[in-house]
Amino acid sequence: MNKYLRILGFVALVFSATIVKAEEKDSTKVSKLEKALSRLHLGGYGEVALSRNFYSDQFDRYTKADKYSNHESHGRFDIPHVVINLGYDFGKGWSFGTEIEFEHGGNESAVEVDADESGEYEAEIEKGGEVALEQFWVNKQFWNGELNIKVGEIIVPVGGTNKYHMPTEFFTVYRPEGENALFPCTWHQVGISAWGRTKSWGYEVQFLSGLDSERFGSKSFVHYGANSPYEFKIANSYAGVMRVDNYSVRGLRLSLSGYYGRTFANTLKKAGTKYDDVKGTLAIGSFDFCLNRFNWIIRGNADYAYLGDHASISAFNKSFPTHTGQDGSPSKHQPVAKNAYSIGIEAGYDIFSQIHKTRAMGQKLYVFGRFEKYNSYAAGNQKSAYEWCDISRWAFGVNYYPIKQIVVKGEWSKRFLKSGFHNEPAINIGVAYAGWFL
Repeated sequence: MNKYLRILGFVALVFSATIVKAEEKDSTKVSKLEKALSRLHLGGYGEVALSRNFYSDQFDRYTKADKYSNHESHGRFDIPHVVINLGYDFGKGWSFGTEIEFEHGGNESAVEVDADESGEYEAEIEKGGEVALEQFWVNKQFWNGELNIKVGEIIVPVGGTNKYHMPTEFFTVYRPEGENALFPCTWHQVGISAWGRTKSWGYEVQFLSGLDSERFGSKSFVHYGANSPYEFKIANSYAGVMRVDNYSVRGLRLSLSGYYGRTFANTLKKAGTKYDDVKGTLAIGSFDFCLNRFNWIIRGNADYAYLGDHASISAFNKSFPTHTGQDGSPSKHQPVAKNAYSIGIEAGYDIFSQIHKTRAMGQKLYVFGRFEKYNSYAAGNQKSAYEWCDISRWAFGVNYYPIKQIVVKGEWSKRFLKSGFHNEPAINIGVAYAGWFL
């Protein structure tokens, strides 16, 4: 009997050891999975916008303003941006990040009506491929983040909107108009970046390929200059970017950013000997700030840009055949300004901060106002023909946050144009989210 008891005890011991080993193995698998997930970053943002515009949407409403003094309103439903962010921390200071964006629910191929010339339908290919890969970079961190080296498709942080472009970082339904009208937005290019952050200061310096002046326009200034219709970005010319942020005062950020580079002949088409001295130097200076304190959020920006050789660039761009379909060029065939500028300020107060119940629930309701003035043709040849590019805009509305990551927006806005043109009032409603899931 004792012999059988010893055998049973041995079997039980082996069985128990097997269970313990299996549990340890399962525990190791779980810990590895938890470790991997802790290094994975998954998030994004998205916007839905509904608009009613109480002005004409005809292509020649500026060049033939007399025709549209009593034109009917029009409505638009849109999905401006849907973005997926994915990143991973490999350890030892190495990480990567990506951002894939779907603009207007499509694949970046669109048809638009040109507002400057004869109202032709124009096929626009903003970037080769079916979706926009707005970010793809590898980053190496040094000294606890005081220095980082990033290489790849990176955000160009010139201006407030490019640096802070998520829908929870501005009050209006659409991105602030001024910077969005003049500069690439969100501005992203392949390049090299050195950046970092200390307690009170942040900085970033970038080396990039230059913009393409062939894609500049009268209403858009250099907005489309970062895009490429090819499977690569031409880098015959180069540019530098710098940004400095200060956080010395609690709740306040003060920022300066700038861009300098050449833009002409940064394309496949040869310009010819008469353009040998044309450089197309582009210089941009920008100041932006954000105060988030005492239940107030106040943001502002001021941007000024200078484009050298603007007359030669205008002549070169307009020398393409009138119908873009004949040569397939990305040129807008329009004159380009020598100078452009944008200023804007918005302020919102959280009313729910004064109500105990909503404050305890973490809900916010900002009542806001925004003013901005921008001009994509502030100086240059044929300036008198482009006075409709000088725009002032007021917006008033609310932002409701039921939770931190979700915002419901509503606003009334009005663009004020120069005498002789028609002002453009509108009502916009939006729903957006922004956050990290992992």
